[in-house]
Amino acid sequence: MNLISAITTSVIPDPTPVVPDQAGGLLTGLNWASGIGLVLGVLGVIIVGIGMVIQLNRGEGGQSLAKLGWVMLGCIIIAGAGGIVRAFV
Repeated sequence: MNLISAITTSVIPDPTPVVPDQAGGLLTGLNWASGIGLVLGVLGVIIVGIGMVIQLNRGEGGQSLAKLGWVMLGCIIIAGAGGIVRAFV
């Protein structure tokens, strides 16, 4: 083991995150927000699907695929919000 690797490994802290007891209400609110966001995401997919059916009858089916992409991207961000924040903290 060389001197540089010994110094760098001894300086880097390894904290273990602990949720304080006072954060119970905040975590409940975050769980509710996440659940409501995912339910609204499913509702958004259903609405886009209905719009696709209506536009297909009119002959304009290609425009709603972009809306479906945005709804799916929103669902991915909502579902992965914890991992996204954990990557930056």
